[in-house]
Amino acid sequence: MEGALRPEGQEQLKLVVVGHVDHGKSTVVGRLLADTDSLPHGKLEQIKEKCQQTGKQFEYAFLLDALADEQSQGITIDAARIFFRTARRNYLILDAPGHIEFLKNMVTGAAQAQAAVLVIDVNEGVQENSRRHGYMLSMLGVRDVIVLVNKMDLEGYSEKAFADVVAEYRKFLEAIEIKPRCFIPASGLLGDGIAARSAKMGWYGGRTLLEELDALSPDGPERSRCFRMFVQDVYKFTKFDDTRRIVAGTIDSGRLRAGDEIIFYPSAKKSTVSSLECFNGHPRQEQGAGEACGFTLTEQVYVARGELAVVAGESRPQITTRLRVSLFWLGADAFLKNKSYLFKLGTAKVPARLEQIIKVIDASDLSSHNSASMVERNQVAECIIQLNKAIACDSAAELSQTSRFVIVDGFRIAGGGIIREALKDEHTEARERTLRRNTKWIESLIAPEDRAEKYSQRPTLVLITGERQVDRKRLGKALEAQLFAEGRVVYFLGIGNILHGLDADLEGLQNTGREHIRRLAELANLMLNAGLLLVVSAADLAQQDLELIGELVGEERVKSVWFGPEVTTDLVCDLHLNEPEDLEGGIQAIKEMLYAHQILFRPW
Repeated sequence: MEGALRPEGQEQLKLVVVGHVDHGKSTVVGRLLADTDSLPHGKLEQIKEKCQQTGKQFEYAFLLDALADEQSQGITIDAARIFFRTARRNYLILDAPGHIEFLKNMVTGAAQAQAAVLVIDVNEGVQENSRRHGYMLSMLGVRDVIVLVNKMDLEGYSEKAFADVVAEYRKFLEAIEIKPRCFIPASGLLGDGIAARSAKMGWYGGRTLLEELDALSPDGPERSRCFRMFVQDVYKFTKFDDTRRIVAGTIDSGRLRAGDEIIFYPSAKKSTVSSLECFNGHPRQEQGAGEACGFTLTEQVYVARGELAVVAGESRPQITTRLRVSLFWLGADAFLKNKSYLFKLGTAKVPARLEQIIKVIDASDLSSHNSASMVERNQVAECIIQLNKAIACDSAAELSQTSRFVIVDGFRIAGGGIIREALKDEHTEARERTLRRNTKWIESLIAPEDRAEKYSQRPTLVLITGERQVDRKRLGKALEAQLFAEGRVVYFLGIGNILHGLDADLEGLQNTGREHIRRLAELANLMLNAGLLLVVSAADLAQQDLELIGELVGEERVKSVWFGPEVTTDLVCDLHLNEPEDLEGGIQAIKEMLYAHQILFRPW
C-alpha cells in the first residue's frame, strides 16, 4: 500500500493517531482510507466478503489489523505505516496502539510525527491513556494536535456529551502546555465528521477531520526556523576522478542554500556550502526541513557523524555534557543511577548515566514526588543526565526536532524524551573559548583528509602518563624514534619543554594546573592540524585533565597510555602498560593500538 500512494514531488505530512484502547483509532483510520479512495482496488470489498464468510460484522478497523494476533484480540499492537492521499497532499499515518503494554510502539510512531490525532470515546470519556498519550505528545514536541471525540452515535450526537469531554480534556492539555488545534465530534463507524459533515450534528460548525488535516502546514514552521541537520556521514567518491566529499544527513529544520556559511557543532568548524547534491539528479540551489540532503564544502574540514550543522548567523545550539530532561521510561528494568546507558540524539550516540532524579510525575493526574531513587517502567520523570562527551542540542522550547532523544539499555530502546535545559559543566568555560577559537580559525587550503592520505596517518595526540618515578620520557622518545624510522611524521614533546618555555610566565603563580593543560592542548591542536602524530609525556594525569584536553583538541584525536604497574589516578586510559621495563613491548603495544584505531594506516 505504501508505494502505490505516493506520487513523486507531492508534499507529505506524517501523522500519528493515538488514544486509549478501544476508543476507535483503527476505525477512524480505516474510514479515512475508504472515504479518500486510498485503498488498493478491491480491498474494501475483499474484507467485507471475508467478514460475511466468517459471520463477523464488518469493521473498518479490519482494514488495518493485518496481524493475526490483532484480529483475535481486537487490539492494535504495532505502529502501522499507512499512506493515504487527498487533492491537497500525501499522508503517512502512524497508527499507534492505545494499550498500556504497547506504549513503546506508540512512542516510536509519535517521535516521527509532525501532527497528531488523539481519539477519545465520548461514551467512556477521558481515560488514563488519553492523558498519558497527551503528555507524551507534549514531551515529544508534537504541537499540532487534533482531538477527535469519537462514537458520537452512541450518545445520540449529544452536544452536551461532546462539550463535557472538551471541557475536561482541554483543562488537562492546558496543564501540559498543549493548545489543541480543535475538538471534532465524529463517528468513525458511520463516517460522521470524518470526511463528510453530518446533519445529525447541526450544532457543530467546525471542519471535518479531513478538512482539518488538509489545513495543517506540514513543514512551513520548520522551514522558517533556523537550520539544523545532524551529520549522518561524509561520503567520498573516487571513481571517474570524482573528488567530491559530500556531507549527508536529513534536515530537521530551516533551509540550506548553496553559498551559506555553515558551522558544525560541537567542534565549531566552519566552511561554506559549495553545492547541494542529489542522488541520481541535478544539483539544487535550496533544500528544506524533512528532506534528505547532501552538500559539498568550499574549504574541506573534518566533521564526524553526530555533529550538528548550523548556518552561521542563526541561533547557536547548546553544547554541554549535562542535560535537564523530561523522559518516559519503558524498559523492563528501572532507570538507575550510576549505570551506563547510551544516549542518542539525531545521529549522535554518547555513553551516559543518570545523575539525578528531580521528580517522578504521574502522567495521568500530573501529581509528582521528588524522593524517587529510580525511574520505573511507564513512569515519567524530570532528571539530570550526565554524558561522557559534549553534544550539540536545543531545548524543547527552542526547537523540538533537535531536543528529542532516546536512551538505549543494552540493545533495546528503554526510554526517551526531550531536553528541557543544557546545564553548565566543569568544562563550560574552556569549551566556550574553543568555540570562539574554532569559529575564527583560518583554514588551510590543504584538507585534513589530504594530509592524512599523504602521511598515511591520522593526526593524533598520544599522551603517555604514569607515576613520577616511571620513565615516561624514555618510552615517548623511543616511540618517536621508531615511528620516524618507519617514515611517520611524528614529534615528541616532554611536558618540561612547555613548562619552561611557553608557560614560563606562569612560574611562581598559584593554581596554574588547568592553564598548563590548556596551553598544552592549544599547542597540540596546532601540531595536529599540521597532520603530525604528537607524543607527549606528563606525570599523573587525571580524568579531568584528559577531558579538558579532549574538549580543546577533539576527543577523537587523543589516545591515552598509562605507563606503570598500577593506575594511581582516576584516568580511564586507552592502554595500560604495566611492565615499564619492557620498552620494546610497550612500543609495539602502542603501535598496535594506533593501527587498531586506524590512526596508522597499514602499508599494502
